[in-house]
Amino acid sequence: MDRIESWRMAALERAGYPGELAEQLARRHDVDLHTAIQLLERGCSPELALRILS
Repeated sequence: MDRIESWRMAALERAGYPGELAEQLARRHDVDLHTAIQLLERGCSPELALRILS
């Protein structure tokens, strides 16, 4: 995992994604970080957000 992915993972974990899901999303450069965080802020569970983003 490079520095950018590590930064993305930390941001996703702070937003509420559990470690494994945060890592999956952090490695996917096609996923917009802000969208991923907004989904949780709007009430999606991390699992539902992952399905929406996939």
